[in-house]
Amino acid sequence: MRVKEKSGALTVRAIAGTRVVLLAMSVEPARRKGLLGFTIERQQKGSDRKYVLPNFLLFKRNEADDSDHSSAANPFQAFQWCDYAAAPGTSYRYTVTARYGKPEALEDGDSVGLDVETEDPDRGRHGIYFNRGAAGWQAYQREFGKRDPDQVPDRAAYRWLSRGLEEALLAFIAKADGGEWGLRGAVYEFNYIPILDALWSADRRGVDVRVIVDDVDNATAREPTPHPRSENRAAVDLGEVDHLCEPRANTKGIPHNKFFVLLKDGKPIEVWTGSTNITKGGIFGHSNVGHVVRDEAVAAAYLSYWEELATDPARDPLQAWTVKANDKPERALEEGGASLPPDPSSSISLFSPREGLDALKWYAKLMDNAEESVFLTAAFGVTEELQEVFRNDKPYLRYLILDKEDRRIAVAAREIREDFDNLVAVGSFLGEGNWHQWLEERLTGFNGRVRFIHTKYMLIDPLGESPIVITGSANFSKASTQSNDENMLVISGDKAVADVYVTEFMRLFATYRLRHKAHAREGEATPNPSSAGPRPEEPIALADDDAWTEPYYEEGSPKEKERRLFCGLGDSD
Repeated sequence: MRVKEKSGALTVRAIAGTRVVLLAMSVEPARRKGLLGFTIERQQKGSDRKYVLPNFLLFKRNEADDSDHSSAANPFQAFQWCDYAAAPGTSYRYTVTARYGKPEALEDGDSVGLDVETEDPDRGRHGIYFNRGAAGWQAYQREFGKRDPDQVPDRAAYRWLSRGLEEALLAFIAKADGGEWGLRGAVYEFNYIPILDALWSADRRGVDVRVIVDDVDNATAREPTPHPRSENRAAVDLGEVDHLCEPRANTKGIPHNKFFVLLKDGKPIEVWTGSTNITKGGIFGHSNVGHVVRDEAVAAAYLSYWEELATDPARDPLQAWTVKANDKPERALEEGGASLPPDPSSSISLFSPREGLDALKWYAKLMDNAEESVFLTAAFGVTEELQEVFRNDKPYLRYLILDKEDRRIAVAAREIREDFDNLVAVGSFLGEGNWHQWLEERLTGFNGRVRFIHTKYMLIDPLGESPIVITGSANFSKASTQSNDENMLVISGDKAVADVYVTEFMRLFATYRLRHKAHAREGEATPNPSSAGPRPEEPIALADDDAWTEPYYEEGSPKEKERRLFCGLGDSD
């Protein structure tokens, strides 16, 4: 949900997802003088307890071993801040107060109160579950120290990392209880035993369970063990679910789906989809999403696709089938337009492989037609079709999160960054030797090639009146469009869905943008020694005056555009 309130010279907008509430602030230019930041207070409905959000940056005078980290003593010096500790389906009242005066004697300015209710993923048409996405964060170190998740009693670290994702998938499977129920799955990596155990238990309850599993022999001289076939086979044998599995091998691409269809009395009623492989790394490691659609029409589309996959078809006949099943991208490009009706009651289901690149070109066209913002996650870099759109100068901001920046990706990222309105963050972590007021961070080690960002979604004008969310299993690439088994959802006009995705995007973007400022690079545990900027022995501190506000009011600057975008300010504001 979205709420905007104004009091005096202060405007605040709250954008609530499931577990993140984004607060965007703006003050009238005349009241910027002397502004030292914002204090944010949260109170849960029905509780007398008020919680002041903490700030881990301090005024220099406040730095001590027992420092008060509350934003009451150290206000946030930013015009956007996220509460990452919100609970799903919960009502809160946030109070945002502008602070003036001096660090040693702060004074209250205008104050705004907003009543907010977070989205409940267990109710409604869409249920969206993001995992934590990075064990290397400060929060993990404060909560569990340097302990491996397996060393933490009662699986507490795994629950923290899952953030409801594992629990939601287990609950989805558990809905099937008895002979009138069925489950149909198509999975790429299939080796996390607790999920296999849940499917085995469903089968024992009389549920009709069938899962299509990657069984492609992609061994090479360099990699003699087929991936993920060997891991899948070993886990299937260990989990005793071989009789439930259908091998998928007759393809020139990879069977990259990660979906389950829930059936009752032979009728498809719900779909679990998204980017999450059934692995420890998928659920607890790199960033992933599980997306439930409680819609019979969408479930029926996925079941029809599953039935095609169950015959283990070759690529060419499957390409023809997927286009016939839904040719929206092809028709949209033929008609010369890319608009979508803002209809939150329906979603477009698209499947791969397809005969051409029209689906990818359609996504690029939708992206190019954005009116106020674009957000994209790209685990494997930016394909030429989308990079071409990034080259087109726009008056608004476009956000991009990359998993890493290797030699191939760095060229594209460098070109995208040439436009200052293209904001790029790259997966990274802080290790020993970084800014000493922060804890040393470590990764779980659950993931190899993709360690930070594994989601595949694009948000087009998510904060506007007609948002578009494109999400699923497919990377925005030629291979995912033409060769692989993939599925994508195109959801238009659903603000609640857009709010969940954009708040989760900004949670990750802010995290990795901050680490970029600390000169941490992907795979580096210390700052890049050739980088300019603060050194580890020079910890950053809050500004003692209003100088921090200047970039946010410089007309046409990215920070000024960001302030206006998230606060929902029009041209006259």
